[in-house]
Amino acid sequence: MVLQPYEHYKIPAPWSARVLPVEKDPSWGGQMNYRQPPDQLPGDEPPAQRWRHKLVRQWQWARRDGFGRWIEEDQLNPVDRVRKAREKQRWRRHHGVLPGEAVPVFLVGVQRSGTNMLVRGLEAAPEFEVHNENDRTAFKRYRLRSEATVADIIMRSRQRYVLFKPLCDSHRVGELLDTMPVAQAGRAIWAYRDVDGRVRSAISKFGDVNLRVLSQIARGEGLARWQAQRISRENLALMREFDYATMSPETAAALFWYIRNCLYFEMELDKRPDTFLSSYDLLIAQPEQMMKGLCAFLGFPYYSGLTRHIEQRSNSRKPLLDIDPVVRSLCDLLTERLDANARVQVEQWATE
Repeated sequence: MVLQPYEHYKIPAPWSARVLPVEKDPSWGGQMNYRQPPDQLPGDEPPAQRWRHKLVRQWQWARRDGFGRWIEEDQLNPVDRVRKAREKQRWRRHHGVLPGEAVPVFLVGVQRSGTNMLVRGLEAAPEFEVHNENDRTAFKRYRLRSEATVADIIMRSRQRYVLFKPLCDSHRVGELLDTMPVAQAGRAIWAYRDVDGRVRSAISKFGDVNLRVLSQIARGEGLARWQAQRISRENLALMREFDYATMSPETAAALFWYIRNCLYFEMELDKRPDTFLSSYDLLIAQPEQMMKGLCAFLGFPYYSGLTRHIEQRSNSRKPLLDIDPVVRSLCDLLTERLDANARVQVEQWATE
């Protein structure tokens, strides 16, 4: 089979019938992107249409970002997967823990905050069993399955750690740590990145979804959605002050970043010894120190293979996005608070 240029492959109708592009915006370097009709949010479609839209999104992301990056981000390389599976099987044979001794680890935070980089590093260790959001044994439509199902996965595992990435359940992380019926106490990692970086990545991947969902919640609709869970009264009142008809997708994505990351302090996760605050910007600037701190928190020995995939670099700031001044000010204040906590935790654990 001879592979043709990307332009050779066209998405046949009716797959493309309801796919709307987002226009290029030079202020953030955006590219053509999948966008659903304005009356519909991801997950609202009937099952058949949902799968069709998912295939279209994956195709468009792969064409835009490159198939190599798509395969890497979704961990689809079969050679890599087989190699890791064999390493984990070998570790179980020689060092495997008894059923019930595995430690659950929940990686949470706001989408597009560098969690894939963390997962890739920890998954390189054979001690880890990893269940990503697209793992249907542990997740259903990106939400964790029942507590009994998750607990059964943990209790049956013979790896030292069982890592889940329930980003849509981040508001439940305290509950997951406190009530999960397993033998070993769990750990949580709350991941975040700078607001402009997250906004660029979110709009590139999801278009104006944050704008549409916040508009719904502000109108008193969609309160059962995961995005609406555990929003404080203050932040709900804040959301209702804005005019979403004139709000930009960038401002909405920044406001969503603010509301979801506020949960870290509102749920008092900063006071819990079983929760680690992970900064993406610190991870790419000081990968060894950052990963050493995380490993010490988990009680796991650090080795260089955990950061081999990270290209150390400073977070070179691109021009700031055009975000509503009120939202920008709130995000800046929260960033200072998050950064201060992250630095303290890394320094504390890295010297353990």
